[in-house]
Amino acid sequence: MQRVDEIVKLLDEKKADNIQVFDMRGSDYFVDDVIIATTLSDKHGYALVDYLKPVLKDLGEKNISVEISDNWSVVDVGDMLIHLMSSDYRTKYNIEDFLSKREEK
Repeated sequence: MQRVDEIVKLLDEKKADNIQVFDMRGSDYFVDDVIIATTLSDKHGYALVDYLKPVLKDLGEKNISVEISDNWSVVDVGDMLIHLMSSDYRTKYNIEDFLSKREEK
């Protein structure tokens, strides 16, 4: 969990809002951890991705895949997904509800 804690700390320091962590290890989900955070704007989302990349590399991540857009960016490191979402998209897609139901299984 040290890796997750480092990422959450960085997101918090860089003003991401409503950061949530889902431990999916006990479920049939395809990754072990999912982190979701709300961005303040599209530029903030892009900046968060830029801040995350070197931190992930320092944590030993070699394969970092990023899908980035103005409202929703996903950083995939294989066994973890980091979702950076605008407030509107976070409300619209409500992936927390989906993950919470999977987390309980």
